[in-house]
Amino acid sequence: MRYGDFDDQAKEYVITRPDTPLSWSNYLGTTNYGAIITNNAGGYSFYKSGAQGRFLRMRFNSVPMDQPGRYFYLRDQESGDYWSASWQPVGKPLDQFKSTCRHGTAYTIISSEYAEIITEATYFVPLGQRFEYWRLKVTNTSHRPRRISAFTYCEFTNHWATFQDLTNLQYSLFIVKGELRDGLLRIACNPNMPVDPDGNIDNDQSQRTWMALIGAPLAGYDTRRDAFLGPYRSYDRPLVVEQGQCTNSDAYGGNACGTMQADLILQPGESRELLVLLGIGTAEIVGQPTVAEFGSLARADAEFAALKANWHSKLGSLIVETPDQDLNHMINVWALYNSLITFNWSRAASLVYNGERDGLGFRDSVQDILGVTAAIPGAARARLELLLTGQMSTGGAMPIVKPFDHHPGQEQGPAAEDYRSDDCLWFFNAIPAYVAETGDEDFYHKVLPYADQGAATVFEHLRRALEFNLERTGQHGLPCGLYADWNDCLRLGYYGESVFVAFQVHLGLNVYADIADRLGKPDEAAWAREQCAALDVNIRQTCWDGEWFIWAIGDDGTVYGTKDYDEGQMYFNTQVWAVLSGFATPEQAQTCMESVHKHLATPYGLMLSAPPFVKTPVDVMRAVLFNNGIKENAGIFNHTQGWGVMAECMLGNGDRAFEYYRAFMPAAYNDRAEIRQIEPYVQGQTTYSTFSPRAGNARTSWLTGAVPWAYYSATQYILGIRPEMDGLRIDPCIPHDWAGFTVTRQFRGKSIDIDVKNPHGVCRGVRSLTLNGEPLREAFIPADALLDHNHVEVVLG
Repeated sequence: MRYGDFDDQAKEYVITRPDTPLSWSNYLGTTNYGAIITNNAGGYSFYKSGAQGRFLRMRFNSVPMDQPGRYFYLRDQESGDYWSASWQPVGKPLDQFKSTCRHGTAYTIISSEYAEIITEATYFVPLGQRFEYWRLKVTNTSHRPRRISAFTYCEFTNHWATFQDLTNLQYSLFIVKGELRDGLLRIACNPNMPVDPDGNIDNDQSQRTWMALIGAPLAGYDTRRDAFLGPYRSYDRPLVVEQGQCTNSDAYGGNACGTMQADLILQPGESRELLVLLGIGTAEIVGQPTVAEFGSLARADAEFAALKANWHSKLGSLIVETPDQDLNHMINVWALYNSLITFNWSRAASLVYNGERDGLGFRDSVQDILGVTAAIPGAARARLELLLTGQMSTGGAMPIVKPFDHHPGQEQGPAAEDYRSDDCLWFFNAIPAYVAETGDEDFYHKVLPYADQGAATVFEHLRRALEFNLERTGQHGLPCGLYADWNDCLRLGYYGESVFVAFQVHLGLNVYADIADRLGKPDEAAWAREQCAALDVNIRQTCWDGEWFIWAIGDDGTVYGTKDYDEGQMYFNTQVWAVLSGFATPEQAQTCMESVHKHLATPYGLMLSAPPFVKTPVDVMRAVLFNNGIKENAGIFNHTQGWGVMAECMLGNGDRAFEYYRAFMPAAYNDRAEIRQIEPYVQGQTTYSTFSPRAGNARTSWLTGAVPWAYYSATQYILGIRPEMDGLRIDPCIPHDWAGFTVTRQFRGKSIDIDVKNPHGVCRGVRSLTLNGEPLREAFIPADALLDHNHVEVVLG
């Protein structure tokens, strides 16, 4: 079933049916002032932190879905009929109410038609500002004058800290105050306390919000939720809207809302526009000057144009035209936009993440950089520097870095038993990717502090990361899993050994040696290769099970991920990382990936393991807590899907690689959205596997490690446009029936048009390559040979 379509020219996804299986959402704003909005105008807003700075309330996992939000109610003052500009919350019958939602790049436009009234509501946060616009256009399409009243509605939190607001009610129900003064609604939490002039987040400060209405005289207001909704009512039938007049209520404890009423008289064919500004800060110091500067339709137009131009410029780093339109939709707009949003918010704020992850999860955020390096290289470097300062002098890492409260050199690290074994090993993917994209080899010499004490160059940080794992090995000489490797459900005991991390260390040592060679450090390169050779002996002696690599070894000697163990016999990560790391022999690589296809492949993606865990003790494998076929218990964990694609590309299996890619590609489900249920334009964390009765359902959209790896695997392995320090490697691995594809790639300030032809129907192998008409000897474009504008012809065969 189809609920919408891609509009690539406008860079929007257009939802034409509002009754989507789940709420389909979008992000507004930045990491300073952020917001989430759904196709039915649900959502919330927050300052710096979704957990500590949330000032607009939404109830998670509630019925109806995604309420409250940012609403416009409309009432016909003659008939008494009322509706909302979005289908919800009033929910008029869909045979009478037409709704379209256009989710764009950091903006959303919701249009409706009902009772011969057309509305268009536009929501966005202007660049660099701490307020949001709601813009409503109302048009009378009837042949008679209409008296229409419009009411805004949002629900302010009583306290910006989520726990205080929703849980500590004996406190938070008695600290809010709302009033109208000088034309602005003013909401204050802890009104007797001082306001922090620097905007820091603190539980014991006053937190202020303001709201203004432009475009019509104010006919009334309410700041008390109970006055607006009425007793025993909900958002679908608020008493004030039903009666047609606000009560001018002031909140004093209880719950606060933002309602402003405008009464409009519309002649036949006439349109009127209203503009709402809602922001944070005191009304006198921030609100009034902001309204004076930004409170006009012309200024809103200019800010909207600037916002779109800013975001669209980031989406131009790679544009592709392939035979698969679904892939084009994703690569040209949504995969990169999703990567940028995930880069911004890590796992901190969504319709699912509700404050339990406040800040940047270390290992996730390092990987997130892979999806955005070409689009925003400067921000990628800044994020790498931030995360490097989250590395402890031990070589391990803080599990979470809070950009709004991070103090390098003064941080308290985790206890020895709480370190995760993989955290800093992701630097060996992300840092070389940044350097290859930009040519910024001097980055390795940048001196950055550790989180707790001391400082080192980036190159020395990398060595310390390797030493962390080499100093913590088990009885078979493999790296310890510690609190957890990438799989947080795995509990091996402190000295249990992770084969996945062993492959990461193998890769890291080789990457480190290559960097050392380039930097003229032969002793460092020799050290890394010596360590790698010793590790490889231990892996070879212990980890091959005949048809695949084992999963791990507990500190009691139990071997997991073997055909001799009834549950979780095969583990996906160790197979693909044996290939990605370069450890597996050609025979092992082919064999283990065939085993993946046989035992783990489903129509919806590759399962993390199989069979499910049912009897394994929970103190060893916490995945047993999940239902079979979900998340780490034989579910399809989408974070890993790009790894499977990359491994198959490295083996030259373009047909299978793309088969795997389409299985988890959101746009491939646009015509059957009822299966996947979440948004068909962004990734989800987990998909139910065939061990579940709901195979194909996906959950936890937008913020997931699936996002960067999906973009990275498609652009650098399927399309095969891979930056290296000295230029671009061209190594596509595509379905054999593709006749070719074209790419426009921006690289180090140069534009490159690449035309790939596949006359012989192969998956991989470059027969010839020309740069600006000159043949090159290999499938590599030297950076110093590039002009400002370039044309590359590639023939496969």
